[in-house]
Amino acid sequence: MDKQIKYILTDIEGTTSSVSFVYEVLFPYFRDHIQDLPKLSSINEVKQAFTEVIEIVEQEEHKHLTTTEEVLYYLRLWSEQDRKITPLKTLQGLIWKSAYESGDIKGHVYEDVPTALNQWRASGLKLGVFSSGSIAAQKLLFRFSDFGDLTAHFSNHFDTNTGSKKESTTYTDIANFLGLEAHEILFLSDVVAELQAAQQAGMQTTQLLRAETKPEWPQSAHSFLEI
Repeated sequence: MDKQIKYILTDIEGTTSSVSFVYEVLFPYFRDHIQDLPKLSSINEVKQAFTEVIEIVEQEEHKHLTTTEEVLYYLRLWSEQDRKITPLKTLQGLIWKSAYESGDIKGHVYEDVPTALNQWRASGLKLGVFSSGSIAAQKLLFRFSDFGDLTAHFSNHFDTNTGSKKESTTYTDIANFLGLEAHEILFLSDVVAELQAAQQAGMQTTQLLRAETKPEWPQSAHSFLEI
């Protein structure tokens, strides 16, 4: 690995964890338990997320939602469409929290990941996560992973509140937040548009070639141990 790299920033879906885990386990679990959200309506995060759903629908469709069922309809629809919308991500994280804590779900992590995380930290590198999933959902996946609690490996977490994963300015903001030059950061993802945005910001990049990922980037690896 390049000696000037001081920080490794990793995506989750298709990078540390399988895409199928997200689409075949997490998303269906959320939709199966979406009716539990009204019971959590006293929580400020839920109130705020519902308000944001109403605002987004008003902005996008010029339609004013007046019932909880209408809000739940859009949340289900956006989940099916895999929309990268902050209120959806927030509410998914809340539903998944109870699933992880009860043991209904274990966070899938590729077996090479814990070994690599240990090696990188031992060599003095700092590690962070940047995913479209909420920070709460990210921490849950790694806390309740197949390999136990991995959260101690990560110094920082970033989500869509920081910005779009496909906009170079987001990666510039992350580098500024970390107090590092962009070229001192290595960004890992399976998605070319994200790698392009990070590269435009000056970061170094590597595409992870997990199952069904096509090699479309000059720098690539099949596992974290190859990096």
